Amino acid sequence: MADADSTDDAAHGNQSPTPGTNQLAGQPSSAPTPEIGALLSCLRAQRQHVLGILDGLDAEALRRPVLPSGWSCLGLVRHLALDVERFWFRAVLLGDAEVIRALDDVEDAWQVPADASPSDILGSYLTEAERADAAIMSAPSADTPLTWWPGHPFGEPHLHTLRDLLLHVIAETACHAGHLDAARELTDGRRWLVLT
Repeated sequence: MADADSTDDAAHGNQSPTPGTNQLAGQPSSAPTPEIGALLSCLRAQRQHVLGILDGLDAEALRRPVLPSGWSCLGLVRHLALDVERFWFRAVLLGDAEVIRALDDVEDAWQVPADASPSDILGSYLTEAERADAAIMSAPSADTPLTWWPGHPFGEPHLHTLRDLLLHVIAETACHAGHLDAARELTDGRRWLVLT
């Protein structure tokens, strides 16, 4: 995750957002371009997969680690909310200085605080997805450049436009939806897609 201390941005290779350079903030949502609409539709389908495969699991099952690495289904959803939706769209695409400063407030998004309920975590994911959608919808085109780049953890930019970002997040969300498929099948045998 990127270093959130703006005073250390230059030392970590991070590009700090410059006030007034955010091309997206404050623009009203409008109908997306066909390309953005298609990519957003794919992302929404993957988000629905994430939520759908967890439907019906109780709080204990959502918190229980299933694989040797120790993550839980709820921890993975928290990671998607904070490290994916919030990070890529609000920090990297929009360059939201408040979000960038807060990135290090969560040491490990995969770990769910004991006092956080499943509805808190799932609600956070839905909220971050809505905020991400608003950011995406405010972009004039898929070629919209990214406002900030987290140089410290990622090195030189390898994503440059909203298109790149959407494709990256679709792939990451789909990968994690597959992880949740495996976790759910190991938990109670339920499968998301059954081909016969």
